[in-house]
Amino acid sequence: MEVQLTNRQQHILWATVRHYIATAEPVGSKALVEEYDLGVSSATIRNVMGVLEKSGLLYQPHTSAGRVPSDSGYRIYVDQLITPSLRSRSVSQTDVLASLLPRSSTDLGREIEVALQKRLQWEDWSLETLLQGAAQILATLSGCISLITMPQTTTALLRHLQLVQVEAGRIMLIVVTDSYETHSRLMDLPSIPEETQPDPEVIDRELQIVSNFLNSHLRGRSLLELAYLDWSQLDQEFQRYGEFLKNSVAELTRRTAAPAATQIMVRGVAEVLRQPEFSQLQQVQTIIQLLEEEQDQLWRLIFEEPDAEDAGKPRVTVRIGAENPLEPIRTCTLISSTYRRGSIPVGSVGVLGPTRLDYESAIAVVTAAADYLSEAFGYFNP
Repeated sequence: MEVQLTNRQQHILWATVRHYIATAEPVGSKALVEEYDLGVSSATIRNVMGVLEKSGLLYQPHTSAGRVPSDSGYRIYVDQLITPSLRSRSVSQTDVLASLLPRSSTDLGREIEVALQKRLQWEDWSLETLLQGAAQILATLSGCISLITMPQTTTALLRHLQLVQVEAGRIMLIVVTDSYETHSRLMDLPSIPEETQPDPEVIDRELQIVSNFLNSHLRGRSLLELAYLDWSQLDQEFQRYGEFLKNSVAELTRRTAAPAATQIMVRGVAEVLRQPEFSQLQQVQTIIQLLEEEQDQLWRLIFEEPDAEDAGKPRVTVRIGAENPLEPIRTCTLISSTYRRGSIPVGSVGVLGPTRLDYESAIAVVTAAADYLSEAFGYFNP
């Protein structure tokens, strides 16, 4: 359920999150009055914090303690209250919040780009050495565990594609790669009005025409590239096949892109595990096991592919706490983005830390690192 906050509630939630990020201590109204110029009394702040608690955005770890942001509170903070979103708010909101911020994420992003350029000289390094250096800088600048995947520079090429009707309303997509591996997927035909439903023989002929059309246009292309094609360019007679073909090829791409065990470069583990959130040994052990022994699960999470229509757009994914599907990191925040060859994602950059994270800085770090590696990858793969 979407929570609608007033300007005052937004400002107090923002200040609460910022203070907790800085101190790791539950936040009370007195601390906000002393540290932030919110223009309201301590009693008003207590009342607003109570409302935010009832809305599920704050909680009290102990009855006598101050409040702590919940995963939902962090989500609103990230989506609505940090600098990248200021432009979409009213002038009064922008003025108040911007006056409290020490610096913008744009300025921070420029600082990170300068640091990367000074410390990494891709013209003199191998690609693997460059990624190792970037992972270390990313961990140092963010204070988090950094995760950088090796680029997916090679992938299966399409040798042949066939669409076959197996029963009424059901077809099978069969793909043969250049190494003669065969992959298939059974799926439902797009629904069409019953009065215009063609007979099976007509469907067979249509599927053969579509198969021939796709083979003539797509043979020799990588499956990764196919996942980001603009399917809207298909002739209008094939439009009703476009959406499920796009989804099917994307699914096949994910299935055939299994990473190697050493696919992810990890740096910064020792530093982030000193955070108070990681004081329990069992939690630390499960995170380390994930990073060392179950990287295939983590790889599929941070290299999640965007939709084809978003393939050329910058993208940062922020998963907070329970939003993470992997149990060992459900008390953590994972921020990731992709680096690209042209418009096609070939690798990913991410940071993993506690939910009590300087989100603005971490997002800026990840974005700048992804942009830098995209530029560097163009140098290594012109």
